[in-house]
Amino acid sequence: MTTYQTAIDAIRELKAKFGNTWADISAEDAARMQMQNRFKTGLDIAKYTAAIMRRDMAAYDADSSKYTQSLGCWHGFIAQQKMIANKKYFGTTERRYIYLSGWMVAALRSEFGPLPDQSMHEKTSVPALIEEIYTFLRQADAKELNDLFRALKKAQEAGDTAKAAEITAQIDGFQTHVVPIIADIDAGFGNEEATYLLAKKMIEAGACALQIENQVSDAKQCGHQAGKV
Repeated sequence: MTTYQTAIDAIRELKAKFGNTWADISAEDAARMQMQNRFKTGLDIAKYTAAIMRRDMAAYDADSSKYTQSLGCWHGFIAQQKMIANKKYFGTTERRYIYLSGWMVAALRSEFGPLPDQSMHEKTSVPALIEEIYTFLRQADAKELNDLFRALKKAQEAGDTAKAAEITAQIDGFQTHVVPIIADIDAGFGNEEATYLLAKKMIEAGACALQIENQVSDAKQCGHQAGKV
């Protein structure tokens, strides 16, 4: 696992290797940017969160008191504030997920305006929302880490080595706001191939768990209504 100091050391090695080309680059600043941008792609997020979810599922199978909680979010800012609040009041994001509801997307995210849950909204609405949510969660990481970096610099300038060591440990043990998303996918947009393509798009955006319905695409109605096929 990369720590703040190992990131600094790696960049210093590159500076030594490339000489004057990297002369004006601060190893500390570059390391901070690296720590603030842990996830390069949505697929990196999906792999990371899938491992968390598998671990939590196994923990629940062994002890049902270790359940997870998921709150529906229809905007990246809502998801961001949820996870910031979880860290603030509970001290952790453990077993806290984000749920992305199909009806919520239809009602609040469609360019056609508020719609019922009948797959009349744009097919890419859910993947776009997943990507948006993770953009906001990564922003929360960058902001909190930036506060720690400022505090570290202040301690170093004051010569307070004990405080600097304490803050460095907080940076190295930083818990990301990036948590698993359970996303509601819908087969009402087409056949098996269309469902596969949409699922692929959602995973590439970062989702690690999908709810897939198998309603007949030409007889679409809300899954909560009676008589669906």
